[in-house]
Amino acid sequence: MILLRKILFPFAILYGFITSIRNWCYDIGILKSYSFDIPIIAVGNLSVGGTGKTPQIEYLIRLLSSNYQIAVLSRGYKRKSKGFLLADAASTPESLGDEPFQMHQKFPAIQVAVDANRKNGIEKLLSLKKKPELILLDDAFQHRKVKAGFYILLTAYSDLYSEDFILPTGNLRESRNGAKRANIIVVTKCPTNLSEFEQNKCLNKLKVSENQVVYFSTIAYDESLSSEIGSRSVASFRTVDKLLVAGIAKPKPFFAYLQSLNDEVLDYPDHHDFSETDIQTIINKAKKKPIITTEKDYVRLKGKLPKNQLFFLPIQSSFLSNSDDFNKKIIDYVGQSSRNR
Repeated sequence: MILLRKILFPFAILYGFITSIRNWCYDIGILKSYSFDIPIIAVGNLSVGGTGKTPQIEYLIRLLSSNYQIAVLSRGYKRKSKGFLLADAASTPESLGDEPFQMHQKFPAIQVAVDANRKNGIEKLLSLKKKPELILLDDAFQHRKVKAGFYILLTAYSDLYSEDFILPTGNLRESRNGAKRANIIVVTKCPTNLSEFEQNKCLNKLKVSENQVVYFSTIAYDESLSSEIGSRSVASFRTVDKLLVAGIAKPKPFFAYLQSLNDEVLDYPDHHDFSETDIQTIINKAKKKPIITTEKDYVRLKGKLPKNQLFFLPIQSSFLSNSDDFNKKIIDYVGQSSRNR
C-alpha cells in the first residue's frame, strides 16, 4: 500500500493543484460563497475521517442547547436517501446515515438534517416553522459554497495534518494551507497524560497563524456500557469473555480499552453497512458471549442482534486543559452573532 501511494504521487500533485485553484477561486470571489443571517459553526478536518467530528459536535450541542434552538446539518455519509431530509420518528440509520441518526437519538430536542448541498440544507432549515437559532455544520470544512461564521478544524494527535500529504499519496483532502481558514484548531484523541512539552512540540509542527488558538482533547470512555436492557459497568466485563465489534476509522483505542486476553475482535471498515452475512458471522462468533460495539455501530446493529447480548461504549470529547477558554470563545461568537442579526 505504501509503495502504491508513492507511485500515485503525480496524481496527488494534480489533485492538490485542482483543490488549490478551487480554493483560490472562492478566496477572490470567482466562485461565490453564501452567508446567512444566523450563527453557523462548521466542524471539519483536512484529512479523510478518524478525527472525532461527532464527539466534537456533541460537545457543542451539550454546551449550547440549553440556550439556543440548535440544528445539526450533515451530509449523511453512506445514507440511502437523497436530497434534504429532516430527522423524525420514522428516520433510520439507512435514511440519515449512522452519525446523524446517533445524534438524533441522543438529542431529541435538537433538529438533525442531512443534505449534501449545505446551502440548500440551510435554506430548508430556515424555512421551517420552528427555525433554528444556531446551525452546526458537520464535516463541512471543504464545503466552501457556504461561508460559516466560525470554523473548528480537527486533527488527530497521531496523524497531524502538518505531517500528512494530499490524496492519494497521503490522506489530506486539500493542502495544509487550508488550515488557515480555521478560527480554532483542536488536536484530538490525545493521550490523557500528554505533557506540556509534547503539546508544544505539536504546536511547532502545526505552525498556526497568530490569530488561531490550538486546544488539545481526548476521547473519554464511559465507565459503563449501555444497552436496551440497561447499563453495566465496564469493570464487570473485564474478566468476561466477549466479542468486540467495530466499524470505525481508527478502532485500536476502542479495542485496547475493552479487550481482555480471551476476547475476540471483528474489525470492519468505517461506516460499515452490516449485511445479513455479517450479522450471522457476529452471532456465530459470539455464541452466547456479550457483544460490545461502538456507539456509532450500535445504531446499525440494534434490532439485528440479541438485545440481551448487545452493548455499546459511550464516548465524549474532553479537553486536557483550557476547556473554559474554548467554551467562552464559542459562546461569545454565538452570542455576538445572535445580537448582530
